[in-house]
Order: sequence, then structure tokens, then C-alpha cells
Amino acid sequence: MINFEQRRLLHKYVVYDMAVQSLQRDYKVIENLKLSKVYLPMFDKLLNDIFQECYNSKRLLAKDKIRVVKWEKSNEYFSDLTVATAGEDLVLTYANQALKTQVEKLLLSHQNN
Repeated sequence: MINFEQRRLLHKYVVYDMAVQSLQRDYKVIENLKLSKVYLPMFDKLLNDIFQECYNSKRLLAKDKIRVVKWEKSNEYFSDLTVATAGEDLVLTYANQALKTQVEKLLLSHQNN
């Protein structure tokens, strides 16, 4: 079982991990733009910042013996996240659109800083 603080940290990790995956996919597109030399340094900094936060969250979860085992889409609206803890495995359901919105907000907030 995980407590409230661990659940909050897990959610933070999930959002940061999704942001890293999205940025890595978009990186390939930006490399092909005519003005890629302008955009890539900004994009690199954003990706590195987000990746570092993701890594730190994952490290803190690992201290509590919590890790993400599997991420699978249950239908077009929801995804299930299987999490291994010291005691038992948990399955958490996330709304895909809500996660997408949170990732967008995260990226915008990092971009503005």
C-alpha cells in the first residue's frame, strides 16, 4: 500500500515521464525544420530539465521500493498503470485526456520559467 505522499510523487513521475516521451517524439520533427538550429537549444534545455525531474522522482520512488511495471491503454479514454510496491501490486487508472492536459501545463510552466 502506498501513502498519500508516495501517491503524489508517483503521479508527478507519471506526468514527467509522459512529458519526456512526448518531447523525445517531437524532437525528431523539430530536427527536420528549416530553423532547427534556433529551436533545438531551447528544446534541449526543456527536455533536460524535464528529464532531470523525472529521474529524481523515479529515484525517490525507488527508495520506497515503488516502481512502474506496466502502462497499458484499457480503452480510448483510460489507461491502467501497474505499480509494484514492497507489499503488493497496484493498478491505477488514469484518464488519458487529463494526463495530456497536465503534461501540456507542465511543459508550458517550464517554458515560462
